[in-house]
Amino acid sequence: MSRLSLFWHRRDLRVRDNVGLNAAWQKCDRLVGCFCFDPNILVRQDIAARRLQFLVESLHELQETYQQLNYHFLILWGKPEELVPDLAAGLNAASVVWNRDVEPYSQMRDARVAEALKHRGIKTEQCWDSLLVSPDEIRTKAGNPYTVYTPFWKNWSGKEKHDAIALLPPGTSLTENEENAIEGLAWKPIPTLADLGFSRVEKLEIAPGETAARSQLQQFCDRALTSYGDRRNIPGDDGTSQLSPALKFGTIGIREVWQKTVEVMARSSNEEERENIQIWQKELAWREFYQHVLYHFPELADGPYREPFKQFPWNDNRDYFQAWCAGKTGYPIVDAAMHQLNETGWMHNRCRMIVASFLTKDLMLNWQWGEQYFMQTLIDGDLAANNGGWQWSASSGMDPKPLRIFNPASQAQKFDPQGKYIRRWLPQLRSLNTKSLLTGNILPLVRQSCNYPAPIVNHNEQQREFKQRYQQVSCR
Repeated sequence: MSRLSLFWHRRDLRVRDNVGLNAAWQKCDRLVGCFCFDPNILVRQDIAARRLQFLVESLHELQETYQQLNYHFLILWGKPEELVPDLAAGLNAASVVWNRDVEPYSQMRDARVAEALKHRGIKTEQCWDSLLVSPDEIRTKAGNPYTVYTPFWKNWSGKEKHDAIALLPPGTSLTENEENAIEGLAWKPIPTLADLGFSRVEKLEIAPGETAARSQLQQFCDRALTSYGDRRNIPGDDGTSQLSPALKFGTIGIREVWQKTVEVMARSSNEEERENIQIWQKELAWREFYQHVLYHFPELADGPYREPFKQFPWNDNRDYFQAWCAGKTGYPIVDAAMHQLNETGWMHNRCRMIVASFLTKDLMLNWQWGEQYFMQTLIDGDLAANNGGWQWSASSGMDPKPLRIFNPASQAQKFDPQGKYIRRWLPQLRSLNTKSLLTGNILPLVRQSCNYPAPIVNHNEQQREFKQRYQQVSCR
């Protein structure tokens, strides 16, 4: 009798360059894939409708690809520690394979699933797929996890990066008896957002699915990779990859991404292009650094890394927070960025740093408020990257020079010098002269005529106040 492997998809919604899926296929002569909608995740306070829609639409393409390859792909809805073992037993699977995740909840859930499968006598295998270098492979000379990016990069960049994995060959369908055995376990259609308790978003600015992700990667390599260092900080320019949702959900494999950078590097004609390519490679390493530290320091998900910041005297001003969320702070670059976030579910990375600094250093509000709002809104919301970015901005994270304060006006003047980005997302201010637009020095009558609010705080005063509070907690 032929042997069957069950592969459990989670954040790897693709068939190409998938380590665990390839391992499952090599173990047996037949393969079934599944995805489980976990109610423990769906009821959390940090779910974004756009992110769920990206997930659901990516699942549709994944299911179609499975069908084209003559494999079964099944949808489950319920507790994975119950449904995955039930499905494996119903299929008489010889093994269940999945790719590992660094998030604390995922690790606890996976341990429960593995234990339940062990109890049924079903073998399991867990693989590292989402990272070029797994957290267990890279340590300091003292054998400890890294807590600073630069030495992490120096070690990480020298590690071997494996090639992308080819597409699986066509498979064999389930028998009628096997289909009957799992009747009632699988949720037949992929659920809609309404099924999940959310309203559908009319349009996703970044297309979901494996096909779109691979196309996006190719376009970025052709269009912007060799000039990335010069263009990446200009929010009004199309100079970034916008692959973060694809990497979040694994609609593209990280080995394929890295391999593309190596190919472009080999074709580059000068040192400037090669430096630009390496700058983007370093951004990929930042992603791995944040996953590395979350894996080794799961407590980061619940609070600051730096001990003094556990007692930092944050303000408790919900009116300020609501103004920040709505893009009504009176600071054009901050408000433009928040409008981009609220209208599209995505924000340029430079602007993420600007608005995070404003929330924590100007409004002096707890970074965890912003962290949660981003997760409730972002199409690419990822615990490791989001937490790492917010703690960096709040001065509470792993940073050898933690006291960083962004001046909104100087940031706008440097990175949006013509006001292109601000005018796009704050159309009521389009007619203003560029100097007023960038500095935020807008006359009260002009603000009133544009229906644009006055600044809710004074940056210079708030900067001084934050530094005083920072000094107090740092000296404890």
